[in-house]
Amino acid sequence: MTVVIIGLGLMGGSLAIALNEVGFSQHIIGVDSNPTHCKKALELNLVNEIRTLDDAVIDADMIIVATPVAASIGIIAQVLDKALDQVVVDLGSTKKELCLNFNTHPKRGNYVSAHPIAGTENSGPKAACSNLYKNKKVVVCEKNLSSDQALSVAIEMFNKIGMSTVFMTPDEHDKHLAYISHLSHISSFALGLTVLDLEKDEKNIFNLAGSGFSSTARLAKSSPEMWNAIIAQNKENVLPALDSYINYLRAFRDDIINSNEKELKIKMTNANKIRKIIKE
Repeated sequence: MTVVIIGLGLMGGSLAIALNEVGFSQHIIGVDSNPTHCKKALELNLVNEIRTLDDAVIDADMIIVATPVAASIGIIAQVLDKALDQVVVDLGSTKKELCLNFNTHPKRGNYVSAHPIAGTENSGPKAACSNLYKNKKVVVCEKNLSSDQALSVAIEMFNKIGMSTVFMTPDEHDKHLAYISHLSHISSFALGLTVLDLEKDEKNIFNLAGSGFSSTARLAKSSPEMWNAIIAQNKENVLPALDSYINYLRAFRDDIINSNEKELKIKMTNANKIRKIIKE
């Protein structure tokens, strides 16, 4: 099978490694608007060759769109317009806007709208890693609008690289991700700004930062370009999540001001219930 991967950053590059390792693809063609990414992807043997989008689609059996969500709509439209019977899968972090754009497209059956729940704070081809997708979940939206053949090929690919598939509506996906992913990134960006503002001597940050701070602030190293677009596309779900988070921060602040240790402990104890969800 010849697979085209459009977008050779963390997600696309890691997928290329995984597909090569499991033998799902015999030939991988890379497409990226960044010449540096193209050069590095070839140097790292992530792909067999680089082509333009138009040239790549011609010989593809399967096309993966792994670009930032701000660019995905235009790219998926180009691909579907040129596609014959190729399977087209995107890996975008928001789904509602993407799905709405293609619900009535004549080639909608070729398209599988997916989101692997995987990632790191790093970006670019050098960030690609072989185990990014292993033992992770992938969400597929509007499976009823994908053809049986396209859905079967996409799920087979995800299974082969060690993922389990769950199905959701675009609305469900975007709402859930606002709380479990998008809010976490905003919180981390805010923490990073707070610490940098209060602690002008960066040496002290480096010397005193423990695992707790590092794990909490890690997401603040994520790509601003990518996350700016994700938050903008999921604004209707991010804002209620952010409001709820701010309310809890205010409640913690009030308890601290009033020296209400009993209420603080109750809040922390209730928050500990997250252990049932996060088992790592």
